[in-house]
Amino acid sequence: MKVTKDVYVPMRDGTQIALKVYRPDADGAFPALFAASPYQYETDDLPALPLFLWRETGPVEWYVEHGYAYVRMDVRGSGRSGGAYGYLDRTEQEDCHEVIEWIAAQPWCNGRIGGFGQSYYAMLQWLIAPGAPPHLTCIAPYDGFVDPYRDSAYQGGIYSPFFANWYSGVRANNALRPVNAPGTVMDTDLVHEALVHSTYDEWWRERCAYERLREIEIPVFSIGHWGKIGLHLRGNILGYEEVQGPKKLLVTGALNVFEVHHLFDTVDFHETELLPFYEHFLKGVDNGFMDGPPVRLWVRGDEAYRTEEEWPPARAEYASYYLRRGPSGSVTSLNDGSLSTEPPGPDDGATTYHYPDDEWALGVVARTAAGPDPVRRVLTFTSEPLDEDVEVTGLIVLELYASSDQPDTDFIMKLSDQLPADAGEPSGGRQPAFVNVSKGWLKGSHRQKDEERSTPLRPHHTHADPQAMEPGRVYRFDIEVQPASYVFKRGHRIRLELANGDSSVTDGNFAHQYLWFKMGDDTIYHDAEHASRLMLPVIRRGKASAGSS
Repeated sequence: MKVTKDVYVPMRDGTQIALKVYRPDADGAFPALFAASPYQYETDDLPALPLFLWRETGPVEWYVEHGYAYVRMDVRGSGRSGGAYGYLDRTEQEDCHEVIEWIAAQPWCNGRIGGFGQSYYAMLQWLIAPGAPPHLTCIAPYDGFVDPYRDSAYQGGIYSPFFANWYSGVRANNALRPVNAPGTVMDTDLVHEALVHSTYDEWWRERCAYERLREIEIPVFSIGHWGKIGLHLRGNILGYEEVQGPKKLLVTGALNVFEVHHLFDTVDFHETELLPFYEHFLKGVDNGFMDGPPVRLWVRGDEAYRTEEEWPPARAEYASYYLRRGPSGSVTSLNDGSLSTEPPGPDDGATTYHYPDDEWALGVVARTAAGPDPVRRVLTFTSEPLDEDVEVTGLIVLELYASSDQPDTDFIMKLSDQLPADAGEPSGGRQPAFVNVSKGWLKGSHRQKDEERSTPLRPHHTHADPQAMEPGRVYRFDIEVQPASYVFKRGHRIRLELANGDSSVTDGNFAHQYLWFKMGDDTIYHDAEHASRLMLPVIRRGKASAGSS
């Protein structure tokens, strides 16, 4: 392998963009893999440990051994590249376009270039492809969102500190060196920009691939993970749905950021999944990559992959699970409401809760003698034990009727699998075990939908013109819940959890800050006139399109 670092390419305005080039130590021209981020190619040699989550380059040397050049770019204003950092802005996108064409002109490149990489590297692939650089042949976004406003900084219009924390880490990595040696100080104040652009405006639109995905006509292999509900999952699924060229979707069973990160460093994963894609489209190998169904999903609960002919599966039959008064008698919570396939009756009424709750300590998680309790002081609506396995695969939506005595409020909901509990629980002080399946978010003042982009099963909110809520008025809120593929087992219960906050205990890096003005009373309606319901895409068992693998 030949490695050349600090290769500088002048841009249209004279700014020097720095690259590190890895290529086979052999004569000839090779297809190239292109990866760009603000994470500094200086860090490429770090060990593949969860400690270094930004090291998302994959097995570089292994790809070079298989006959690929690999080009790492420090985006403008980061690492060794000049200029000011713009966070996915049009300038950064155009820089990538120019570098791709520069790569194609090099004697060691055969003119065929594939997008490569995880997270930021994937986000840039979604953004570059609509511009159609002539030599960008295919992209394979692994774990990458398409909408930084809705998927990261303001999920459902609710501010998330993840964006600020992420940028703080990036700036520190770029600026700090041993013995206080100088690095690159990124002067751009993205935290300020995110706070002053609290609605979806032109600043975010410039950095949003979602509105341009239909312009992508080159081959796309989109790889998402059920465990990245809080950041990237929605992007990989939306990206697959929207692009117009040859495409495949893979959603793995990786359950958290660490499993997702580790998988991308695993040679076996690349050999089985990504290499065949690049071999087919960058080398012209007739390996049958595009044969067979285009979608492959890890079905949680079955713990196996299954293929599908389309996404979302058209054969899913939607079942309405209505919020009811209860009690379910299965869990200790603020209300212990029920979740039922039978519509509510005239006596099901409404549930009011006051916030912040006196027992909230770690976000909305209560502290108890037995340890943190995520559901004791939130609203829950829980089904009866299931008579048979219920598979939920597809898009999910919550239709919620609610009012507040405040001009604004937040709705943060979770869909969980509540496992059977022993006799005596929860009255004995212990809660039944549960598995989180999916989540949804919406700020009350951001309820306005984009009617052109919304569907009954995926509400798309404009987040452009917040409207205060009239105290006491009942509104219907259509809340997008992240897609899932999960089997609720016989004897288990389906549970919906609802509050105006979450917690780092349960949501890790993707928890939302509980802001100072969130004080008041919200009422959730579940009567015959206001039948709040969770709509779940149910797959009849034994009717998989192409079987499990």
